[in-house]
Amino acid sequence: MKQISILIAVWLIFCSQVLAQKTQTEKKFIMTQTAQTEYYTFKLSDKVTRQSVTYPNRYGITVAADLYLPKSIDTTKNYAALIVGTPYGGVKEQGAGIYAQAMAERGFVAIAFDESYNGESGGTTRRVASSDIFTEDFSAGVDYLGTLPYVDRQRIGVIGLCGSGAFSLAAAQVDTRIKAVATSSMVDMSLAKRMSLTGDQRKKHLDQLAEQRWKDVDNGTAQLTPEFPAHPVDRVPEGLDPMASEFFEYYGMKRGHHPNSKGAFTVTSDMSLINFHLLDDVYTISPRPILFVVGEKAFSKMFSDDAYNRAAQPKELYVVPGARHIDLYDRTDLIPFDKLSSFFNEHLKAGKV
Repeated sequence: MKQISILIAVWLIFCSQVLAQKTQTEKKFIMTQTAQTEYYTFKLSDKVTRQSVTYPNRYGITVAADLYLPKSIDTTKNYAALIVGTPYGGVKEQGAGIYAQAMAERGFVAIAFDESYNGESGGTTRRVASSDIFTEDFSAGVDYLGTLPYVDRQRIGVIGLCGSGAFSLAAAQVDTRIKAVATSSMVDMSLAKRMSLTGDQRKKHLDQLAEQRWKDVDNGTAQLTPEFPAHPVDRVPEGLDPMASEFFEYYGMKRGHHPNSKGAFTVTSDMSLINFHLLDDVYTISPRPILFVVGEKAFSKMFSDDAYNRAAQPKELYVVPGARHIDLYDRTDLIPFDKLSSFFNEHLKAGKV
């Protein structure tokens, strides 16, 4: 736990080192079809098709997603299906899309979605982070997949990257329609926020959030946390610590930069993250299986270790040699897609409930 506190302290330093705060706007970023094509951070495989879809969650918010199908699909048959969540602050055109595409290449129906209030999904105020609603977005994905005639409702699983790893597990704690869960480079944002605040620090931060709410009310807009650059830059700024450099390498440079993925959330979103303990009941997912995938060199490895220790069997911790946190977003030479495929093929096979 001490390691987690240190991690979050570094995270906060990163925010102050790199980025400048900006004021929230209510105008949603709408990309043209041409811009959408240009802003996928990966090439579309010739083995799959991709289709933009939308569906509501139980709060009435429209979730935007990309549906990936194998080109060889026979729509008269039933298939296993997967919902893939983005890293915290990411969008479906980045890592989540890479995972969904790779799993579709391996015979699964898969969707990658934008979290509510973010990306192309609905909801205002924009760039809110909500533990409850981000968790619900996974169940809404189950709802949608279950309406497709070629998806077997008894064979639906989820993959959560980074922050959505914990949200996917939280969804599985209460939604038994989710039959198997895999996380990759998981970060438990609720634990991260709580462990960064101890004693007087917690009270001081809550007082600051309370004051920020008054400011948001008076200003009519919600203050945002710091953002990454609006346009990709050529190099990582000097003087950043290793974790900050790693995030900037992905979100601030061409590698993972996307105009809908600015890394900013409303400041008062911390209230939800602090108050909602995402993984208190992770052990109740059993007997449904969990696969934790984490990089050997990932700064976030402690979160997967902690969740693995708290989960019940069947569970597996799969460590990718040499991989950093962000490498499991997009390094297809390191992401263990065959391992993920064998995991879901085993646990979502026909006839297994």
